[in-house]
Amino acid sequence: MPFRIALSGLNAAQTDLSVTGNNIANASTAGFKGSRTEFSDVYAVAFEGISSLATGNGVAVTGISQNFSQGNIDFTERNLDLAVSGQGFFVLSDTSGQTFSRSGAFHIDRNGLVVNQGGQRLQVFPAITGGGFNTGTLSDVQLLTSDGPPQPTANINVTLNLSASDTVPTTVPFDANDPTSFNNSTSTVIFDSLGSAHTSTLYYVKSAVLNQWDTYQYIDGNEVTSGGVSPISITFNPDGTLAGPTSIAYDAVPSGTGALPVQVDVNYPSSTQFGSPFAVNGLSQDGFTTGRLSGIDIDNEGVVFARFTNGQSNPLGKVALASFANVGGLSQQGDTSWAQTFESGDLVLGEANTASFGLVQSGALEASNVDIASSLVNLITAQRNFQANAQVISAADTVTQTIINI
Repeated sequence: MPFRIALSGLNAAQTDLSVTGNNIANASTAGFKGSRTEFSDVYAVAFEGISSLATGNGVAVTGISQNFSQGNIDFTERNLDLAVSGQGFFVLSDTSGQTFSRSGAFHIDRNGLVVNQGGQRLQVFPAITGGGFNTGTLSDVQLLTSDGPPQPTANINVTLNLSASDTVPTTVPFDANDPTSFNNSTSTVIFDSLGSAHTSTLYYVKSAVLNQWDTYQYIDGNEVTSGGVSPISITFNPDGTLAGPTSIAYDAVPSGTGALPVQVDVNYPSSTQFGSPFAVNGLSQDGFTTGRLSGIDIDNEGVVFARFTNGQSNPLGKVALASFANVGGLSQQGDTSWAQTFESGDLVLGEANTASFGLVQSGALEASNVDIASSLVNLITAQRNFQANAQVISAADTVTQTIINI
């Protein structure tokens, strides 16, 4: 009997050593969660219960439980390194189905898909045309291989101050090539429907009428009219604020590149006429040229953006996070991933920074939550347990040998 009891202790201590050794071996594995061995005593149970004189039948390993506490966040220099700060798992997909992981070391494969080292594809909520994400379905993240389409300029927004101290130009009529025929000018680059660039220049000529200025628009050196009229006059109130018009709709002009005609409205939000010198406080337009893919960014809410050389960013999807009622019931699959089981409960999908889900940190990895110091102490304890049980076998052997010698 003592042999069997000691043997159960040896087996239990060996399991504890294996679990502790596995924790130590994965102390540097990103997203790894440590485990511990749990034991229970064994008694032979009769019909009427355990006898008060029963000595016990040894020890049994009742389970190996996982510790899903947060690991440290280690920052890297790779945009596709992701870490979850808080609750949630990344959702991965391959031919065998879905798995879940806290390890966010992703990269782009030759097909433009975001995958981990095992080839499992990161799952996201796909972007919806017009904005938002479809949280009712999952899809792979695939980078765009074509150029980003251009957007023709439709509006130029100008915030400026025209100096009330300026005098009416002495040179008439207005000539865009003669600086003495106008007071001020400013230029910006605009784009047609093919993404080709054009130069739009705005000229300002003080009128003999008080608080009134004549404005001209030239595109690539050619005058543009508004309803067939040029110039268009803008007026200011006696306190220097703009009286109107706040927006001038100019006529469409040929692009000269085979694109659609260029039609640009000029808006004057918060423009003024004060005594201070001429100043352009804001000048912007809403068009852009074609762009090539230059990179990928992921924000704290898990939105994946494709970044283009024209300065634009297009959302490709939003990283989906998974949660379970009992994460300890997940089945370990290796490669720092888990699978859903009956014990884990139903899968709940959500977005980062909503409900109980944590944040997604780009350019970072979650380190293993194994505490090396505690693991080494556990290792010594397991070793002592193994040695003590071995001594029980040795003592039992001595007793048995004594009985045989009698």
